[in-house]
Parts: sequence; structure tokens; C-alpha cells
Amino acid sequence: MKKKRNFIRLFDRKISHIDYRVRHEYIRNGVATIFCHISSYNDIITAYSVKEHEAVDLNFIEYLRRAASFIPDKCPIVLNIIEDCLTKEEQKTIREVIREELAYDFGIAEQEEQRQNRIFFYTIIGLVISIILLVLTRDLDEIPRELFFVLFWFMGDTLLEHIFFTGRELRNERRLAGRLSSIKVIFSKTYEPPKYTEKDLDKLYTEIVQDMREVP
Repeated sequence: MKKKRNFIRLFDRKISHIDYRVRHEYIRNGVATIFCHISSYNDIITAYSVKEHEAVDLNFIEYLRRAASFIPDKCPIVLNIIEDCLTKEEQKTIREVIREELAYDFGIAEQEEQRQNRIFFYTIIGLVISIILLVLTRDLDEIPRELFFVLFWFMGDTLLEHIFFTGRELRNERRLAGRLSSIKVIFSKTYEPPKYTEKDLDKLYTEIVQDMREVP
């Protein structure tokens, strides 16, 4: 008799090992390192950009975001670019352009969070007004009051969605963008497992604080 196989139950029982991979492949002594091997300057700087107006390739930015999204919030991020094809000037350009591009993304994420916070504030005002109108019009006919009930439920639904979903997502996006905007870019010729001493950590923390204090 042929044995029946329940693939759905089998797949439901599968356990992910993402935490193990993050701890062992990314993080050393509290610092997360993202490795990237390139064979040319245009693997990072898009070939469509011109000198002094360089832009980072979108695929490279997406690679950074995806890698950083798995890293715990408490870990600073170092980008180690493995290459043997860049000049010192090209390395300098890559550092500056990556920083500018990620700082711009952080600004966009910050503006979006501020916009949603303003909507949240106005939603609270609208909710309070709708409650007051419902109280003041309790003796009126049902039809006018239904409009205030609709306003009340709409404002309440928007408020709850922001508290439990939108607000949390925006905070996470802004935090990720902020961590990426503080990324430290280093270059090496070959891959070597990172080793960060306490002195390295102090230096990295000082540089991140300095970056945050700088006025754009």
C-alpha cells in the first residue's frame, strides 16, 4: 500500500535558521559586517551617472537594504567591499556617494514618518470632535447622527491602524534607514573574517556620533 505523504504538514513544521545565519555570518563582537565583492567601479556606481554627479546602482542599494534588514537594531553596520580594481579616488567617491544616497533615503523615511504623525494628530482631533458631536446630537433623528457615527468609526479605525501597523512600520523603516545612513565603508583585497577589538568599537561609536552631529 502506497504511503500517504502530507507535504503541507511537513512544510508547516519546517524551522527557519535565520537567527543562526545572522549571528554567525554577519555579527562579530556586536558589529554587523556586510561583505560585497565587486569586479568593477560600475558594480556600485551606476554607469549612467556622470562625474561629480555619481549615483549608486539601485541593485546595490537593494542588496544593502536586504542584508541590513536581518541585522538586529543594536548592531552598527560596516560595509566591507572586496575589490582589486579601484583607485584611491574611486574608493573615495564610492564612500561619499553611498553616504549621500543613504542619507537621502533616511531623510525621505523621516519625512514620511513626520507626515504620518501629523495625520495621527489630526485623526485624534477628528475622533474627539466626532464624540462631541455624537453627545450633542443624541436627541436628533437617526439619519444626521449616522454621519457622525461613520466619522467616529473612520477616525477610530485610522487611529488603531496607525498605532498597531503603520506607525510601527514607519519607525522600523526610519530606524533601518538611519542605521544605513551611518554605515562605515571599508575596502579589502580578500575576504577575512572580521575581528573587532574594544578599541575598534570605541572608534566606530565615536565616528557614528560625529556623523549624527554633522549638519548636512
